[in-house]
Amino acid sequence: MLILLDIDGVMVPANSWKKPEFDDDGFPMFSVKSVRALQKIISETKASVLLTTSHKEKYSLHKWRDIFRSRGISISGITRLTKNDLSLNRKDEILNWYQSKHKPNEHFVIIDDDKLLNGLPNGIKENLVLTSSSVGLTDELADNAISILKQGKFAYA
Repeated sequence: MLILLDIDGVMVPANSWKKPEFDDDGFPMFSVKSVRALQKIISETKASVLLTTSHKEKYSLHKWRDIFRSRGISISGITRLTKNDLSLNRKDEILNWYQSKHKPNEHFVIIDDDKLLNGLPNGIKENLVLTSSSVGLTDELADNAISILKQGKFAYA
């Protein structure tokens, strides 16, 4: 099982009126409720994380693991989308991943705040949990993600 995870607007709510707080590692703090929600998904499904965030290349995968661990999230496996050399939008990056890297019968959920993802083909869009960028990941959305992962909807583009 795989969680395609964005960070801004999912783990770090994007509130224009509030300057983000940073942790000692120099990366923004995650919302406490988003941490709880993501840990719930991981605990119940044993899913790995595929980073889709625009920050994905900013740190090594080892450093990303440390970032999650220091915020209270235990991840068994973490990878990231390939470098976005073509400056694709998130929707096209995910489509490219699906067409070239997705393993048949692999259950996945996309957790993101990018409304362009509503334009994904229906079979893939069924695996989307869209957050509010100012709120981030919530318990209710976590339950939706768990349901998607456990039901194992398989997308066909």
